[in-house]
Amino acid sequence: MSEDKQQRTEEINEEQQEDVVDQEVVDNPDQQVVEEDEANDEVEKLQQEKDELYQRLTRLQADYDNFRRRSKKERENDLKYKAQDVIEELLPAVDNFERALNTEIPDESAKTFVDGMNMVYRQLKDALEKQGVEEIPAVGEEFDPELHQAVMQVEDENFGSNVVVEELQKGYKLKDRVIRPSMVKVNQ
Repeated sequence: MSEDKQQRTEEINEEQQEDVVDQEVVDNPDQQVVEEDEANDEVEKLQQEKDELYQRLTRLQADYDNFRRRSKKERENDLKYKAQDVIEELLPAVDNFERALNTEIPDESAKTFVDGMNMVYRQLKDALEKQGVEEIPAVGEEFDPELHQAVMQVEDENFGSNVVVEELQKGYKLKDRVIRPSMVKVNQ
């Protein structure tokens, strides 16, 4: 009997162990699901953080590229229009030269002096042209508020409507920028 008892005791122990194992297997799936959920939440959180950092990096890179392009364009404009201030200061002198050279000279002896002044005027105009300065065409042209400043309106049958009739002061452009608009009379 003792053998039966011992065998019976071993069977009970095996059943208890199987119950414990079954309980652990039953308990472990819940715990495993919870751990998987926590791990998935952590992965999602890290993925979202990575996406936000990537977007931030992309924006910063785009900002830097825009800054670099803008700086390059500003440097190009600075070089392109570097002479603008000097040219704006010289334009009144050019206007005075033109007025002086348009006056009539009654004396023949002053003619050589006027010829010398005309040569200086031409040199000044050539230097301005080398820097990219050009006169804005006015008389007979369609009025353009970007290029012309209308100071008077007249009625002239020889010109069409909204056409420049007379130029009172020359206008100038430096390359593609208007540095002084032409002062003009416009036909109605």
